[in-house]
Amino acid sequence: MLTKGRRVAGRGEDMSAHYAFGPHEDDAIIKHRLLTRITTTRGEPPLKKLQKKFMSFATEVEKDADNTSDCERLYKAFLQEINTFELPLLKSKAVVDANLREKESFNELQVEIQRQILQAQTDIEDLKKQLEQSKIERQHKEECEAIRKLISSQPPRSETEKLIANLEKEIANLEAESAACTRTLELRKKQFALLLHVVEELQISIEDEQRNIADELRAATEEPKLSIEEGSGGASDAMAVD
Repeated sequence: MLTKGRRVAGRGEDMSAHYAFGPHEDDAIIKHRLLTRITTTRGEPPLKKLQKKFMSFATEVEKDADNTSDCERLYKAFLQEINTFELPLLKSKAVVDANLREKESFNELQVEIQRQILQAQTDIEDLKKQLEQSKIERQHKEECEAIRKLISSQPPRSETEKLIANLEKEIANLEAESAACTRTLELRKKQFALLLHVVEELQISIEDEQRNIADELRAATEEPKLSIEEGSGGASDAMAVD
């Protein structure tokens, strides 16, 4: 029977045609039902029933007739209706209180979560600083380890000192040899200079001797020529006298 009044939306029609009320009207209806304690759209509202019970009791009380039993009956019916109406109110109050406590707990939880977030951010920053410090310390340890390995690869200090002493002795010996060689070289230079001087003097004396020998030879060759010339000249004079 519910399908008789159903309307099928065609192409291009708004789907809101399926609903009898809009969102705002639904909110107003729900609010009205909560205020009047109406849970369904059918039946008489509880507040209205309570009002009727009260009006019946008040009307019966205002009568002058002897109606004590009726008044008592209506009074009990009115109290029963009040209890019936109060029970959902108490339930609603309990729900509201629970919701308030839950909201307060949620707010506290939200504050705690926010505090934890801030604490986590602070911890993250601290951990970042610790990480950077750890990186620096690790780098220093690696450098120290490299230096340690380099030192361990070198010979012991005693051997190094012994080697240094031997090298110093060798250096001293080389310096002494160098000084001796320097003195010897200076002596050789002086001797060589003296030798050059002697050679120059010998060369000069040899040249003088050669020059004297040449002069003597020249003089010796010139004397026979002069004697021959003198002889030929005397002969010619004698022939001329004859």
